[in-house]
Amino acid sequence: MTQRVPTWDEDRPIYRQLMEELIAGIIDRTYPEGELLPSVRQLAEQFLVNPLTVARAYRELGELTETRRGIGLAVREGVREAVLQQERQQFLQDEWPALRDRIKRLEIDPTELFEDGTPQ
Repeated sequence: MTQRVPTWDEDRPIYRQLMEELIAGIIDRTYPEGELLPSVRQLAEQFLVNPLTVARAYRELGELTETRRGIGLAVREGVREAVLQQERQQFLQDEWPALRDRIKRLEIDPTELFEDGTPQ
């Protein structure tokens, strides 16, 4: 599995940003429900971070995962929909108002944004 390596924001902890990458992977099914997540070592190599950073991100994702003894960490069944709802709510509350205001300020007709699937 080849993923891009994010450009880390120096103003935020990398483990938090890694958590966001993992959550995005759950939403887009890179990490499907019931399937094992990459090992700490594999993910550290993939994202070019310290294994301790990965371990902390995995700890913080505790309610989204389940430990399978002797095998590894898996995405908990049924978690994608809950994460998707939470991410939608966060977008609508935190990001959409500023985006909507910018669209209005630039006098962009919202229908233009979706005519062929790409912004004009």
